[in-house]
Amino acid sequence: MDATELRALQAPIKERYKADPATAVITLKAKGSIESEGIACKVETGRALAVAGLHPATGGSGLELCSGDMLLEALVACAGVTLKSVATAIEVPLKSGNVFAEGDLDFRGTLGVDKEAPVGFAEIRLRFEVDTDAPQDKLDLLLKLTERYCVVYQTIRHGPQVAVSMKRI
Repeated sequence: MDATELRALQAPIKERYKADPATAVITLKAKGSIESEGIACKVETGRALAVAGLHPATGGSGLELCSGDMLLEALVACAGVTLKSVATAIEVPLKSGNVFAEGDLDFRGTLGVDKEAPVGFAEIRLRFEVDTDAPQDKLDLLLKLTERYCVVYQTIRHGPQVAVSMKRI
């Protein structure tokens, strides 16, 4: 897909959203079932069933997916798609590339070993490596726009309001 095809594909969508902003607001959903053996949660991904469990650093077997890894994988996926989309739109030819995400966790917090240790990622680092002949100013713009339009990155960075509830079924 080139920039012209991408613009043609997205133009009617953008027009609809400009004309009726409410149509741009969509609720994404995820569902998981805790009705499985062991300490695990089966998550419906829309494509397959993913089974998440404890990380080995908290006593897990390592056979199930770690939700922290899944968060980083979602960041990599979103950032990679956004990078390619932006590169196409601003005509930065990418021969190849990789997206890396790393996050630091202190499992003392997760396990309640140290009440002062944080629960969750203390730091997340996102890195792109691209093979391109584009000039540096275009790469700077590519990075800036990728950061701006990557949904998962912006969600992590700005920490949206989150509500938690529980009901008996």
